[in-house]
Amino acid sequence: MKFVLQPWQLMLLIVAGWINRQQQEAIEYLKTENRVLREKLGKKRILLDDNQRRRLALKGKILGRKRLKEIGSLFSPDTILRWHRKLIAQKWDYSDRKCKSGRPETDPKIVKLVLQIAKENPSWGYDRIAGALANVGHQLSDQTVGNILKDSGIEPAPERRNGASWSTFLKAHWETLAAIDFTNVEVWTPRGLVTFSLLFAMELKTRRVHFAGCVTNSDGGKSMQRMALNMTDSEDGFLTGKTHLIMDNDTRFSESFCKILSDVDIEPVKIAPRCPNMNAYMERFMRSLKHECLNRMIFFGENQLRKAVTQYLIHYHEERNHQGLKNRLIIPMEKPPDITKPIETTQRLGGLLKSYQRAA
Repeated sequence: MKFVLQPWQLMLLIVAGWINRQQQEAIEYLKTENRVLREKLGKKRILLDDNQRRRLALKGKILGRKRLKEIGSLFSPDTILRWHRKLIAQKWDYSDRKCKSGRPETDPKIVKLVLQIAKENPSWGYDRIAGALANVGHQLSDQTVGNILKDSGIEPAPERRNGASWSTFLKAHWETLAAIDFTNVEVWTPRGLVTFSLLFAMELKTRRVHFAGCVTNSDGGKSMQRMALNMTDSEDGFLTGKTHLIMDNDTRFSESFCKILSDVDIEPVKIAPRCPNMNAYMERFMRSLKHECLNRMIFFGENQLRKAVTQYLIHYHEERNHQGLKNRLIIPMEKPPDITKPIETTQRLGGLLKSYQRAA
């Protein structure tokens, strides 16, 4: 009795053969790709994370050792099957349910608080830190405090006391510290393109900035002396009450300029060469000034330059939030905004500077 294929059976065989051929071609390509990759890597070891090992182990277990060898994967069958055994072992690992012996671990929030207190108070010993914790409701022994600090690589009080950070030092002298620096701007004048150097001073505690003036290379130093006298004026000088002025090694901060400062008991503090981070607050202001204003305009004459700087400083003090001041304004609003009033947009310098506030 002959077996006669029905048309639909013949079609099914053709489709199955075609699918099988497509799969074989895909497998051959992947095998060749793996060989090329292995040749490219040479003896270099491929590092996988746990998720990648898990995915390969699950697929490799389904194929088995024999088919894995035929495919010629990047990893040996024994390696993939070992990963699979490890997965099984982890499934039946109940070590997290076992009761741990000894004292319970200290709450991470308390550990963070201990580290914060120790860093903010270099002269405090273990007992005093434990006492400060007790004041806020956390009972820790001095030994526990010591263990937390040792685990975090923080030295005992005698060693910490000798290593106060710049941040601590600056904050201890906020009231009397100021900084000063130049930035250059190219301005079109009847004489052509002229370089103007803008001088700014900053009160570090409040971040208030004062535009002292601008000079050119042909000035001869007279403007610098005049600006120094204006800033140190006993009645309304920006540097009144300051004892130290941080500056770089610019030659325009000459002996005559520094002498005017010294005459009113302001000590010029010159930073090390090529160390802008030693005057970081002023450098950050200069970056904002250039990015938000100076680099986005073409100036025709000194008057236009001065007007632009004046407008930017109003925006900087009254309308711009500052991350270094906990996202607040330098000059706070006189009263809280009335959320029932419509929102208005203030634009300066033709829309380069925008701010939003409630209508008055």
